[in-house]
Amino acid sequence: MVMRLIADAITVNVAFALAMVVRYLLYPLTGDMPQERMDAMLIKFMTIYAQNAVPLTVVCLTVFWFSGFYTYGRAYQGRYKALIILQAVLQSFLIYGLLMYMVWEHIGLLEIPRVALPIAAVLTLAMTLAARTWSFLWKQLAKHESENPRLDSTKPVRKVLVIGGAGYIGSALLKHLLDRGFTVRVLDRLMYGTEPIADVLDHPRLELMKGDFRHVEKVVEAMRGMDAVVHLGAIVGDPACELDKSLTVDINLSATKMVAHVAKASNIQRFIFASTCSVYGASDETLDEHSESIPVSLYGHTKLAAERGLLSMADERFSPTLLRFATIYGLSGRTRFDLVVNLLAAKAKTDGVITVHGGDQWRPFVHVSDAALGVVKALEAPLELVANQTFNVGSDSQNYTIRQVGELIHERAVGSQLDVDENSTDRRNYRVSFAKIRQQLGFEPEWTLEEGIDQVFNAVASGSVTDYRDARYSNVKYLSQEGAIEVIRVDDDWSRHLTQNEPEQEVAATN
Repeated sequence: MVMRLIADAITVNVAFALAMVVRYLLYPLTGDMPQERMDAMLIKFMTIYAQNAVPLTVVCLTVFWFSGFYTYGRAYQGRYKALIILQAVLQSFLIYGLLMYMVWEHIGLLEIPRVALPIAAVLTLAMTLAARTWSFLWKQLAKHESENPRLDSTKPVRKVLVIGGAGYIGSALLKHLLDRGFTVRVLDRLMYGTEPIADVLDHPRLELMKGDFRHVEKVVEAMRGMDAVVHLGAIVGDPACELDKSLTVDINLSATKMVAHVAKASNIQRFIFASTCSVYGASDETLDEHSESIPVSLYGHTKLAAERGLLSMADERFSPTLLRFATIYGLSGRTRFDLVVNLLAAKAKTDGVITVHGGDQWRPFVHVSDAALGVVKALEAPLELVANQTFNVGSDSQNYTIRQVGELIHERAVGSQLDVDENSTDRRNYRVSFAKIRQQLGFEPEWTLEEGIDQVFNAVASGSVTDYRDARYSNVKYLSQEGAIEVIRVDDDWSRHLTQNEPEQEVAATN
């Protein structure tokens, strides 16, 4: 921050000095000027520079500060950085111009020539943009050299370890992988039994290992002979994560780091990590992978901290890919009804009532099968495209407000009632751009939100879902009511050797 402040202060002063020089050199163009007059003008301009350099610098740096130049505000971190810089520079010189004409003459200071101030503004803008562009290009070059040396993009990926393969996304992913010819090994503690993956359980290219991914010996065993790891294991969802915060940090952050270290030690380059768009928190802007992440929940904080930990490990032997999934809907082997689309659709079909809390919050949505397809796209892509990269997984067309989701379900559920509760404690609000995964990986969702709603309707109508309120369909209910959290609340060999406060410090650092 100090270096940036000093650099900008030098930029403003150099630009102002050049503007005064330009104005001085323009004087002979107005007519014949005797040398004595030119010498007097030079002294005058030097005096003007001396009187105005410091206050002009202070005004500019103050405006730059509040524009996020040094605090890295969300807008400054976003895609429109050049517009923010333009706005800040123009505001600085407009403010200074007003001060000059309103105050300077009353305290006996010399005014800056009118032409000089716009010239200084243009030069400051050009130099500020050039400096930041050069800094960005240099960092990208350095990052490329440090993170992507000698990547083995020719090594085929045929054997994939899926951690958490019997879960909501995992049970949908297995079919995609097996259909494409991959050999798959699943490591899962099978809290919900083998029913979620019953359709593929007997597949000749599927191997099932029952075990907790917090147990290092199980992870080491599971990674033998694998070409890639897909890490889906976590405590998922804001309410479930709040049940036991320490346990959430252990599983979502500490265990993820351990799994990544084992993968790296096992010479597995491809490591795909399931993250979430919840890391973005709350914003009225449309956010992409370069936008600032400000999570508002423990779940989002642990995922963001895990992302940063994985990227810090990246080198020529380890290339993580981070997939930030939109809010998921639809049916899989282990369907959930603690997600907004599935829950509202099931309530509409069963109870005839749709209750929307708040309603103005934006969310991106993606079908669970399409979320699994995003994982497959990352596995099949050339390593150079996905190494150490973050991708939002979803589609621009499926950004909806919660109220719009409720209205869409209401339209399709004949005779249902839509109730809107204006009060909501959920602070998440974000629209997301999915251009990167579409352009770089060719990802296009196969499902629409309407089709996902109809899928839930059909499941309820056919009786394949008998009671959407059942605890097995809800992460927080199953963990709390069924006592599952007591089963997984164990002391593990690897965790006893960790520094006790290290994970908490990392999560706090994402705030």
